[in-house]
Amino acid sequence: MPSTVERTPMKLDDRTDREALILEHLGRVRSIARRIHQKLPPHIAYEDLVSAGILGLIQAVDNFDPARDAQLSTYAEFKIRGAILDALRREDWLPRVQRRRAKEIETAILNAQQKLQRTPSEEEIAGELGISLAEYQNWLSDLQSLHLACTESASGEGMLELIADDEEHAPSHIVERKEMEAVLASEIERLPDLERKVLMLYYQRDLAPHEIAQIIQIKATRVSQIRCQAIARLRANLKKRLAGASKRS
Repeated sequence: MPSTVERTPMKLDDRTDREALILEHLGRVRSIARRIHQKLPPHIAYEDLVSAGILGLIQAVDNFDPARDAQLSTYAEFKIRGAILDALRREDWLPRVQRRRAKEIETAILNAQQKLQRTPSEEEIAGELGISLAEYQNWLSDLQSLHLACTESASGEGMLELIADDEEHAPSHIVERKEMEAVLASEIERLPDLERKVLMLYYQRDLAPHEIAQIIQIKATRVSQIRCQAIARLRANLKKRLAGASKRS
């Protein structure tokens, strides 16, 4: 078995080389920040994302090892994106009332499913909550910033974070990751067609709501509502399955 080789930071000839590389890739920082910002509520400042991304770029330049990384641009994109998402995780953008509503929606979905013995519609979820459809859709719109870190893949590690409220309930503490991925994939397949399509376009193809709206031919606000509802369904159903698995273990 080959030995593990520690990353050797790239050695630049002088300070000018380092600064030149950072300046060369600043446009990539703004591009990635703009892409992520398009998916976020308007109160989150674009320039805050850029600032976080620049820190990721600097880290990429300082740690880049041409012997292990094919291109600095590829490595920098990974570090920039990661730095922005880490910053969003650290800043708890979602007010407490919205977190409470998110849990209420998940509970309503499970209760409606149990009563109806099928996947409930938006109207039925709203009825379970005791509110109008319009108010329920407003709740969904307010939850756009929920799970900001989950922008990588609808079938991979990013989406697994959707059901982890804290370390104790992280999926890896209940079942093996491969098993968790299989469970997640099966739950995604059970989603209503429109919700499944929105998740695929949003997470797998990394499209912004307005781009998805053009493809599906609905309003961009509805795209965000449908995404939040799909996430709520996944969280509710996955937590139920994981709770059962935990009791059996």
